[in-house]
Amino acid sequence: TIEVIYGTLHAGGKFDSESYKSSAGLNGVGSSVANAMSEKFIVTSYRDGNATTVKFENGGSKASKPKVVKSKEHGTEVRMYPDPTVLTDVKYNFDTICDHVKNEAYFVKVKFILKDERTGKEVVYEFENGIKQYLDDMSSSTKIFPDLFIEGGTEIPVSIGLAITTDYTEKLESFVNLVHTTQGGTHETGFRSGLTRAFNDYGKQSGILKKQLEGVDIREGLVAVLSINVPEKYLQFESQTKEKLGTPEAKKAVEDVVYEKLKYFLIENPKTAKNALDKMVKASQTREAVRKAKEEMRSAKNKSKIDQLISSKLSPCREKNGKKNELFLVEGDSAGGSAKQGRDSKYQAILPLKGKTLNPEKASMIEVLKNEELNTIIHCVGAGIGDDFDIKKIKYDKVIVMSDADVDGSHIQCLLITFFYRYMRPFIEEGHLYIAKPPLYKLSKGNKVEYAYNDDDLVAKQKKMGKCSLQRYKGLGEMNASQLWETTMNPESRTLRRLTIEDAKEAEKTIITLMGNDVQKRKDWINKNVKFVNEDHYII
Repeated sequence: TIEVIYGTLHAGGKFDSESYKSSAGLNGVGSSVANAMSEKFIVTSYRDGNATTVKFENGGSKASKPKVVKSKEHGTEVRMYPDPTVLTDVKYNFDTICDHVKNEAYFVKVKFILKDERTGKEVVYEFENGIKQYLDDMSSSTKIFPDLFIEGGTEIPVSIGLAITTDYTEKLESFVNLVHTTQGGTHETGFRSGLTRAFNDYGKQSGILKKQLEGVDIREGLVAVLSINVPEKYLQFESQTKEKLGTPEAKKAVEDVVYEKLKYFLIENPKTAKNALDKMVKASQTREAVRKAKEEMRSAKNKSKIDQLISSKLSPCREKNGKKNELFLVEGDSAGGSAKQGRDSKYQAILPLKGKTLNPEKASMIEVLKNEELNTIIHCVGAGIGDDFDIKKIKYDKVIVMSDADVDGSHIQCLLITFFYRYMRPFIEEGHLYIAKPPLYKLSKGNKVEYAYNDDDLVAKQKKMGKCSLQRYKGLGEMNASQLWETTMNPESRTLRRLTIEDAKEAEKTIITLMGNDVQKRKDWINKNVKFVNEDHYII
């Protein structure tokens, strides 16, 4: 049996409709392909008082004679040794694996123990109230609509947990046969449709709503987990990576369950229903206000006003080709003055910022549009925001956040990163947002000058130079124009950190934790991940 499962294509049990009610696999190739990509692959099956081990080599082309010993254990152990000629860059990321196992633990009521034998690190996942725990982990704001758990469906069983918070964004995680469908699909479409119908129908029948609400207004602040089980005869993913469901039957199955169960709950809980609908009506009004504000932004009168504002703040570059230009967002007028003098004005533009902006994670879009600093950035970038953002219209290839190398400077970076993430995400996704890395120290000995960018770098430079004079920069404003150019702005000598989004789910979780309303969650993250050396020096 082991040799068939791990050494033969299309040998999966899901081809027999009696074996599984549902399965993540479609083609019966996963186990054998994993074997094929390994130089060594060892499988041990524990059952019926025995432990049976088969060792495969050379991509599964050779299998040892099964070795059988007595054992009281039960289960299956698989050890995979990747073939470096096939998988040339194998790096096991413990956090990524933890995230996958944790997702399984939310839905399967067993204890998961994950060990990293390289470091000795071990984590345990076990959730008695899985979906409820998932909702709590996803949410960072006050809930105005309590946790609601919905189950139903016959051929396609549906399980849903949802809540509505005071937040401004929608957070929906969906799963099909325990596979995390990160790109959604027909089941998510059915969920959103059922949700919109239920609230609109109840609101109209109860007299609370005077007009239909749009789905985006109903889902503002929504936190939801959707899990369905699709039988093999219906199961259709849009790719082998199973990130998006294509099963047409799933839409109706989910929509019917959501509509019927949610509508009944709203009728039975009128006070809770009214609180939720009041928030949704306010969201609709805010969205309309944002629409008018955007129209105002595009008006000739406002354009003239913005042009005056930008001309008073921005030091533009001469180059008209946006593919070469850089926009520096600089902390403070003092540093802005040095940056203006030290820059290459052909392609480098300077926009000084007055301290810290508002936190975009805790603000509505209308508040963002009314904020002078953020509004100026929006117009300087020139590509709009939110749903209107058009990456093709950006005026700069690089936007570089240049703040002091201290805690306040890091906070400013976090605020601006959050702003771009929430309102110009494609700008980050396509690699246009950077963080400048100014030095902390200047070391001088005669005519020789060295710069150190952290305390470890300082120690190394001091050992190299011997006795020398030392200057610690409290801020960018303490550097003259030539020093700022040499250390932080010159493409030939500077160091930039480019922001990317490698894991969308992890990025979302990080933004919510660090910039959201849940103080305790943020405190727990800091205690776990940050080591403070002193008030200005910390290690993440």
